[in-house]
Amino acid sequence: MATNDSIAAVLREALPGASLTEVPAVDMPTLVVDRGDLIAVCRTLRDHPALQFALLLEVTAADYLPAEPRFEVVYHLACVGDAYVTGPSAAPARRLRLKVRLSGDDPELPSIVSIYPGANWLEREVFDLFGLSFEGHPDLRRILMPDDWEGYPLRKDAPVQIRKDTASWSPIQLSAEEFARNVRAQRDQSDRQAEHHGPTEPSRG
Repeated sequence: MATNDSIAAVLREALPGASLTEVPAVDMPTLVVDRGDLIAVCRTLRDHPALQFALLLEVTAADYLPAEPRFEVVYHLACVGDAYVTGPSAAPARRLRLKVRLSGDDPELPSIVSIYPGANWLEREVFDLFGLSFEGHPDLRRILMPDDWEGYPLRKDAPVQIRKDTASWSPIQLSAEEFARNVRAQRDQSDRQAEHHGPTEPSRG
């Protein structure tokens, strides 16, 4: 049975060629992984009977401009112990943070959607706000910003203020008058349909 301190050891034994670096953290074990090893590491974290990190909690990022590597992509994973067992017995419940560091000139890394399907929208959000590309993502497009938005608002070099004309517009919320008018229209339509078809005979059961 693995202990909280042996996650890196299990990974190194299963993936002897992988680049793994343990970094200090006050809340959970934290590993820095090379982007070329990300898929193999995540698959091992999920499938290894001593690990069983079956739950992806979050994917986020940070921009450390002007430092290089400029970006960090951060993954939070959890093994939930007896609540979800994927091996012959439960692995200890615990959390893990993975980090992948990326150059500002080449901000691309593999998508982990094939391992954790819940990463789909999370990776889209990081792409949308930081401009980081997830290779192999099935539908990598904006999720929060308008489709025609230029730039990435959470980058350190994004303009603080911007004026942009909207490409399209639609009301987000109806006024009280519009709501009442729609209710009356639907009620009138229902009354007309009832008059056209006549009263409905009660069912004989």
